[in-house]
Amino acid sequence: MAWQALQLLLFLAAVGLGAYWCYKAVYHRYLYIKLGRPVHVERQAKERLHTFIVQTFGQTKLLKDRKSGIMHIVIFYGFLILQLGAIDLILKGLIGRGLPMPGYDAFGLVQEVTVALVLLAMAYAAYRRYGEKLKRLKRGWKPSLVIFFIWGLMLSVLLTLAFERVMHGLPGSAHAPVSSLLAAGFGGMGAGAAAVGFYITWWLHLLILLAFAVYVPQSKHFHIVTAPVNIWLRRTDPPGKLSKLDLEDEEAESFGVGRIEDFTRKQLLDLYACVECGRCTNVCPASNTGKMLSPMHLIVKLRDHLTEKGAAVTSKSPWVPRFAFGGGAQRVHTVTRLSEPLGAWRGTGITDIGPTLQAQKLAWTAGGRPISEVELIGGVMTEEELWSCTTCRNCEDQCPVGNEHVDKIVDMRRYLVLTQGSMPHDGQRALQNIERQGNPWGISRNDRIKWVKDIDPCGELRVPTVKENPDFDYLFFVGSMGSYDNRSRKVTKAFVRLLNKAGVSFAILGNEEKGSGDTPRRLGNEFLFQQLAAENIALFDKYGVKRIVTACPHTYNTLKHEYPDFGLGPDVEVLHHSELLDRLVKEGRLQPRYEVRERITYHDSCYLGRYNGVYEQPRAVLRAIPGVELVEMERSRDNGMCCGAGGGMMWMEETAGKRVNVARTEQALAVQPTVISSACPYCLTMMEDGTKLKEMETQVKARDIAELLEQAVFGPAPAPLIS
Repeated sequence: MAWQALQLLLFLAAVGLGAYWCYKAVYHRYLYIKLGRPVHVERQAKERLHTFIVQTFGQTKLLKDRKSGIMHIVIFYGFLILQLGAIDLILKGLIGRGLPMPGYDAFGLVQEVTVALVLLAMAYAAYRRYGEKLKRLKRGWKPSLVIFFIWGLMLSVLLTLAFERVMHGLPGSAHAPVSSLLAAGFGGMGAGAAAVGFYITWWLHLLILLAFAVYVPQSKHFHIVTAPVNIWLRRTDPPGKLSKLDLEDEEAESFGVGRIEDFTRKQLLDLYACVECGRCTNVCPASNTGKMLSPMHLIVKLRDHLTEKGAAVTSKSPWVPRFAFGGGAQRVHTVTRLSEPLGAWRGTGITDIGPTLQAQKLAWTAGGRPISEVELIGGVMTEEELWSCTTCRNCEDQCPVGNEHVDKIVDMRRYLVLTQGSMPHDGQRALQNIERQGNPWGISRNDRIKWVKDIDPCGELRVPTVKENPDFDYLFFVGSMGSYDNRSRKVTKAFVRLLNKAGVSFAILGNEEKGSGDTPRRLGNEFLFQQLAAENIALFDKYGVKRIVTACPHTYNTLKHEYPDFGLGPDVEVLHHSELLDRLVKEGRLQPRYEVRERITYHDSCYLGRYNGVYEQPRAVLRAIPGVELVEMERSRDNGMCCGAGGGMMWMEETAGKRVNVARTEQALAVQPTVISSACPYCLTMMEDGTKLKEMETQVKARDIAELLEQAVFGPAPAPLIS
């Protein structure tokens, strides 16, 4: 009895201390998150519940990498099942008997099988990290500590059960296969020695469990707690929609994010939800082509900075207990300038994240610098990283815990542009041209409608303005690329011919049209974006616009999802030209009669696909064309790689690593197409430039789906006369 009382007291003391330390670690980080700006979270419980269940218990994001996804599911559900086993084991050590439940033998079998599966899953996790040596996974003692924790937990369960069998003289059982096998190995051990072994392994299991609970909030494994919360509190806005800045706030000292506290609390919660799995970096076009930006390191560096600054502001230590986590003076992490910065392409193959990961590892170092001297932009994130993002959202699509990277980058760009007046010269020139002439080239705004005469000098096409056709059904928002860029004008012409053929009543704004503002907004100039949005919406209201169609996914996304925040009515329907063409073909208003004998691979635009889920309509148009053989690239649909033009990068020169469009073109060429098709003027330009740089422009053409459908509907264009 005295031993049981002492055992109970020691148990309560250990659990109490472990729970207290765990609470302190969690609470301190909660205080750090509270430093951020409050954010309103829409309730929408039903919608949130569905996504929460699918992503948390269905592990759908993790299954994008099937092998590691299955491994994680085994560990996830294994731990859920073993919680009951832990209670059973604790009771055996305290009162000498387990849980009183029916079917106890079956429960024991499930427990041992689960333990064995978790051990196998952790062995595979170690193999992927140290055997396969996946570049996206970090190696070292910190990333590996959890492997030892879990292996220790599982082995201590099996050993405790085995010693229990020997202690009580229990025979081998098919309901306890593993512990029976181990017990047979302890055959010569007496009951007393087995009892000592039982309590040693019992206490070992308990202490590992408590140490793990204290360690979790202070490591990347805090995602066990924060990831479900992060998924539940996720934004229910359309994917990638940017927040609206109140530029008329007279009390605002700055705009955008220049300090870690300027992020919202939800954005800061993202930082502690990160698993450091590297899936985001593995698909990032910047990381893949030797730029400094790595989405995983973006989150990790912001998290470290939040922890360090949070500890200084709240006077609450991040490390609990301090003696076990390197107490004493806190070392502050800052960006270190590389002696050999990233420049020429140093990777192998089409894409390679190795050079970026190595550069990030060398650049993010801890030193004795006071936290008060560390600037968010410059000390944590470099401008080079912020201006490398194409805003493609592949990182967010891959993230298993619902982190959002792009809005953080754009928020910091906003600070650079609106508060500090800093941005690369190429981007600044494009924005100045948009501000002065409404287009990135600085061509006269009065020449916006000139494309009509240039592509139709004989006046055969019917391209009315809103004044000439006030009863139009669709407003064709041509956009700057479709109006000014010579290559994109061919797409505009093809689309207009198809609209006329289908009998669609449409009109254009002509010289009254302004750019949509996507480029200024993604480059951080919210002021210019809001000005363009207000002017365009005023025109839509003036002419009673109810339906808009555009061939540019960037314009499509901006009009559809971001203009409503600035007054565009909810009754205005916005379509991409691929959606309308698909509809017209299915309705029989457009009939592809002529064969187009081409092997075509379709490149998904990020702003059409990942932002808006439009994957099937462009492919349906291509499949409707006789003679077309449609082949998919290895990276397609929701995992399609960016062409490199998004986020304003269309107007900025790449100075490090391989050109993104070259890498994407190489991926397309790998399936040996005769045509690389797209449904975006930016993508079309990038793919065409890519084939030229690869000296394949004579063998492989870049074509918009409208051009291919035009050929199928009207027949091949007559060959030019040779004089």
